[in-house]
Amino acid sequence: MRIVEVRELSVPLRGQVSNAVVDFSGHEVSLVAVVSDVVRGGRPLTGVAFNSIGRHAQGGILRERLIPRVLAADPGSLQGDDGRIDPTAVLSAMLVGEKPGGHGDRAAAAAAVELACWDLLAKHDQEPAYATIARAHGRREPRVGVPVYAAGGYYRPGEGVPELRAELAGYRERGYPAVKIKIGGLPLADDMARLEAAVEVMGGGQGVAVDANGRFGPDEGLAYGRAMSGLGLRWFEEVGDPLDFDLNRRVAEVYDGAIATGENLFSAPDVQNLLRYGGIRPDRDILQMDAGLSYGLTEYARMISLMEAHGVERTAAFPHGGHLLNLHIVTGLGLGGCEAYPGVFEPFGGYSPDCLLEDGRIQPGDAPGFGLEAKPGLAEEIARLVA
Repeated sequence: MRIVEVRELSVPLRGQVSNAVVDFSGHEVSLVAVVSDVVRGGRPLTGVAFNSIGRHAQGGILRERLIPRVLAADPGSLQGDDGRIDPTAVLSAMLVGEKPGGHGDRAAAAAAVELACWDLLAKHDQEPAYATIARAHGRREPRVGVPVYAAGGYYRPGEGVPELRAELAGYRERGYPAVKIKIGGLPLADDMARLEAAVEVMGGGQGVAVDANGRFGPDEGLAYGRAMSGLGLRWFEEVGDPLDFDLNRRVAEVYDGAIATGENLFSAPDVQNLLRYGGIRPDRDILQMDAGLSYGLTEYARMISLMEAHGVERTAAFPHGGHLLNLHIVTGLGLGGCEAYPGVFEPFGGYSPDCLLEDGRIQPGDAPGFGLEAKPGLAEEIARLVA
């Protein structure tokens, strides 16, 4: 199996939502196709993925640096012993000439191509990606779905507490046992009013997580932690700057509930530093690194190994990004659960109709690969890319 072409396309997100830091109405995502020399049904077998949600598209990095390196590499160097594409080798080829550190958009660009290679492998074996991922990492193929929560509660123009209540009630009626809402975009008193309404709608604090998206400095982070400490929340997410490990540690000292962090750490060394210096408590805290933002599954698996080496079980991993890529990764690696973006961040966010939500767990469909072609809205963009 050889790679004959790599294509990329920038696709805009739909809708007007924002958190305490970012307005997503102007964001685009890089959709990538890795085309092989294997022909099925008269068409080249092609793997498809994207760079997760929350960063901008990386078309320039892909076109000018990463894709040319893959196509210039000796085809044999990109294959495993079985003659098939090796995602780890493809990642290494993309990073030739890149200095250590300097993660960020480079990490997300590389992730899109690396994950498309996993989609390609799963399609070659005519199985869902979670089965390919489980086998490659020495795990048994899972038989049940994984825990899921609905990520919503964004700040929208002209909406307040009544609209938030209606939104969360809708998630609960659809079968989501827990939700996550945004904080930090309003004064503390107003955010607490939103939060108390959410706790009421979901029947208690364990049904509600909050996400500050790195908005707070020490004073605000500690103030929110104290104000929320009696609510019994599911977790308090990304208090401050993702690399301010000392702030995370300080908040953990005064906030006895779970703290979630890690979605904006894009390398194994950064995760190592979080585990060493961030005050992570293995009995309660949550780690949210996202393979689609951090060089793909190769680097993400290293992060999971680091967690376990530091006494944090893999079930504490709830990757950021409520989409099909992470659903298959969580399922294949046996992680703690995943989030969903119902009706948010289309066409990438959320799941395809063949994914079953039952008893608070979600099961991927059986389509080969990540099943992206089965997702309405995204399928049309993929057809445009691979036509």
